Amino acid sequence: MEETETPRQRSTGEAGREEGRLLGTSKPLHRFVQKEPRIFGVVLVIFGSTELLMGFPLYANGDDSLTVYVPFWLGGLFLSSGILSIYTDLHPSKKMVTVCLAMYVVSMLSIFISLGLRIHVIESFLFHSYIMSNPWSYNRYIQASSIDCILVATSLCVFGLLIFLSTIARLALKSSRTQV
Repeated sequence: MEETETPRQRSTGEAGREEGRLLGTSKPLHRFVQKEPRIFGVVLVIFGSTELLMGFPLYANGDDSLTVYVPFWLGGLFLSSGILSIYTDLHPSKKMVTVCLAMYVVSMLSIFISLGLRIHVIESFLFHSYIMSNPWSYNRYIQASSIDCILVATSLCVFGLLIFLSTIARLALKSSRTQV
């Protein structure tokens, strides 16, 4: 029977040398790579792209200058976290796992900030009486608040994903103190 190569071995071009480094189950970085951060990185890239693309209708709404840019910087953080996860899966090293962990923590903190800002914007629309009197304003409000609610839900999904990724990254870094 013929042995097949994994995509990771094919992408590096060093199937012989890479095999000894990646297949050792006692290696802490192998435990990080074994959880497939590349798949989660692709999911983060998709969520980041969604956040960026949904930011354009909110930017056109322009009701609150504080929250106008939230989808842009939050989407950028999700994109960079996803790209780092993909790169770390392809080229695992202790430094890259550390960078990924730092990016995951920054992204989780930014999710908390964005949740506070988005909830404030959604609540502020409830107290404007002119929105209810004008049907065009009311429809525009419903569309913008629906986009905000969708982005809040996706941010919560990404938050759960980032908790998982930061946990496995921390475990890989913690065990690498005793094993090199």
